[in-house]
Amino acid sequence: MKVLVTGGAGFIGSHIVDHHMEKGDEVVVLDDLSTGKTYNIRDYENSPRFKFIIGSVLNEHDLDIAVDGAERIYHMAAAVGVKYVIDHPLHSLRVNLIGTERVFEVANKKKTPVFIASSSEVYGKSDNIPFSEEGDRVLGSTSISRWGYANSKATDEFLALAYYREKQVPVLIGRFFNTVGPRQSSRYGMVIPRFVKAALLGHPLTVYGTGEQTRCFLDVQDAVDFVTAIFEKENCFGKVFNIGSTERISISDLAKKVVELTGSSSKIEYISYEAAFEEGFEDMLHRVPNMARFEAETGMKPKFSLNDILKRVIDFYRK
Repeated sequence: MKVLVTGGAGFIGSHIVDHHMEKGDEVVVLDDLSTGKTYNIRDYENSPRFKFIIGSVLNEHDLDIAVDGAERIYHMAAAVGVKYVIDHPLHSLRVNLIGTERVFEVANKKKTPVFIASSSEVYGKSDNIPFSEEGDRVLGSTSISRWGYANSKATDEFLALAYYREKQVPVLIGRFFNTVGPRQSSRYGMVIPRFVKAALLGHPLTVYGTGEQTRCFLDVQDAVDFVTAIFEKENCFGKVFNIGSTERISISDLAKKVVELTGSSSKIEYISYEAAFEEGFEDMLHRVPNMARFEAETGMKPKFSLNDILKRVIDFYRK
């Protein structure tokens, strides 16, 4: 099988590349390296089954070359991380909106199946925990950059489902919840690599707000297994799936756990969201997925606990 992974030099995308290369498939990566790294896919640069195109989903020519012969598309190219989205709002919106439509335009030519990477951000400020795929979404003001990202991801979902219903393009939508693991960068505000890196350096671990906000973290290997599992099931097409874990922890307790597991002497400090991001910044107090739909279709649950995840990330950064 030949697959195209847009954003394949990025964190989750590169692990999808690993999965298919290990299976013996042909893999094409299209990535503009705005957040991805060639280091993440360096093991395959001399493989005849691997092709890397430095290009953008915004460029129709790049996409046409990349998609040629592909039997499956993973559309992972997107702006990542709250900090990146706030610092680069226009680029984030263009990639998420225009880029996604161009992916569907090329997929439509041969009805190539597409997986679209969405985000738990689409649930916004909803307090209807755990979040179900068909639940209502509650978003903030258009003057706050992060809600632009949430809206763009929701629009991607509307677009995907429209291509499925009107053009019969086979689509899958996965809403990722706090996916973590080796190769994830701390540069864009991702909390676990940020905490681990600080702890290993003996620097303070900075918690935003009160630290009472809770999250559920999923190992990237579980995430890849989940995504590839739904690709194998015909009745999953045309549906939205939460991709996450239900093991919940507060960010304050997470910081303490990282300090403990690293054996660090680092202190934990608390700063306001506005000091860290932008005036008027809003965060979700709790973010927990309802995994009933996914489990009913696949029977799968995460293999990695939070402790497993943290140890894997700590080992990665120690190397």
